[in-house]
Amino acid sequence: MTVLLDTNILSRLAEPGHRMHQPAEDAVNALRAQGHALCVVPQNFYEFWSVCTRPLAVNGLGKTAAEAAAELVKIRAGFTLIDDVPAILPTWEALVTAHGVTGKNAHDARLVAAMLVHGVGHLLTFNDKDFRPYPITVLTPSNVLTPPPAASTPQQPPPP
Repeated sequence: MTVLLDTNILSRLAEPGHRMHQPAEDAVNALRAQGHALCVVPQNFYEFWSVCTRPLAVNGLGKTAAEAAAELVKIRAGFTLIDDVPAILPTWEALVTAHGVTGKNAHDARLVAAMLVHGVGHLLTFNDKDFRPYPITVLTPSNVLTPPPAASTPQQPPPP
């Protein structure tokens, strides 16, 4: 399967001291080990730059422009970039209209629009609730790293 990474995953990968860094890294590594293709879209770059260069005091990473540029090089090298195409705009418009999307959630709808246009069915994010309305499969580091419970087989009584 192909999995799009949400910008919050990329942000945590760039922040080794953060408590969510290791789950993000472990989930990415687990998906890769399972043979899944991991991708990003141009919007991830714009959002990442904004978060990366925003001061720590306002929920950013506090990095310089040069540090942010170096992080973008890592993202480009580590994940497949899926290009923007004209079909994303009308798909996004249909999503925000159909779901009554307002405010910052319009950014999430655009990620979903890119996924739908490109046939990407899975998204890895820390904010699964933001994507529940959409026809995609949402993965979190937690559910990637926690295998589903094994089906229990009925125990046979010991022979008499």
